[in-house]
Amino acid sequence: MNYMLSFIVNGTATDVVVTPTETLLDVLRDRLSITSPKRGCETGDCGACTVLVEGLAVRSCITLALTVQGKSVTTVEGLARDGNLHPLQQAFHDHGASQCGFCTPGMIVSLAELLEKNPAPGRDEARSAIAGNLCRCTGYVKIIDAAMAAGSIKEKGGPL
Repeated sequence: MNYMLSFIVNGTATDVVVTPTETLLDVLRDRLSITSPKRGCETGDCGACTVLVEGLAVRSCITLALTVQGKSVTTVEGLARDGNLHPLQQAFHDHGASQCGFCTPGMIVSLAELLEKNPAPGRDEARSAIAGNLCRCTGYVKIIDAAMAAGSIKEKGGPL
């Protein structure tokens, strides 16, 4: 049996027919061609598939698509506004916080949730926010540096 899923993706109302067992990751990547959430462990352990649902970071690989009915989903693409990178995206670029890039969208989305709640987090809070996101390339130092830089932009009244 198929169901019509109606939700908002990166600010755009979207309707797609899904099966009851399809994950949000399947729908985003395979049906909507949004490839920033990565297919990693498929058990919710690596964080590569992290997206925001109603502003909360969730693992899309273990989230059934039908659970986002009527909700807003934001991927890393949806963080940019009016052609301008989100401060986290810019900070990741400026601080060389991504190496291969596989984990980067999930890291940025997880940190975006944190900065929305606390625009000036400490390094420990940033580490905690990405505790479920695995990276095999960077060692995390530059990622935390980028989070601190983006937080200081928000603290000074900049966009976030």
